Amino acid sequence: MNIISKVIVPNKEWIIEDQGQKIGSVVKIKKGYDFFRHGQKINFKDIAEITQKFGANLFEEKKTLKFEIEPISYKIYDFPCSSKPFGAVYNVKKKLPLFAKSDKSKSQYCAGYYVIKFRKGWVKSFCPKLITLERYQFHGPYNTETAMKVMLTTFNKL
Repeated sequence: MNIISKVIVPNKEWIIEDQGQKIGSVVKIKKGYDFFRHGQKINFKDIAEITQKFGANLFEEKKTLKFEIEPISYKIYDFPCSSKPFGAVYNVKKKLPLFAKSDKSKSQYCAGYYVIKFRKGWVKSFCPKLITLERYQFHGPYNTETAMKVMLTTFNKL
């Protein structure tokens, strides 16, 4: 048996697995710990009692290798977009890169970063709907979030 615990809430709740299959969960209560399995509850006085039942290294902290997975990025005319674009076009009159989020969608979104002025002031936006930009004053599109944030601080100072 290769029983391990996975922390759900630090020092409060754990999932107990055996070779990748969930066998139960442990929850810390005021007077000990409750182990739940198939709707049944077993009470333990302390962690020592649980580790005696399941294994000596059950609650030892596991070292995990951390690595970042680069997110898939989509671009339309050099502007980033939030999802896979469908029907990408560049509206020359409005100078906006437009796309839809699905093949059958009627809503159009604008690729890139924008600064939009609502009633309460200027806010940042990533890939807003075209109708939003038609209704409110805006600046953009910007290729990077940094460029958009520079403009946002400029407009908020005014």
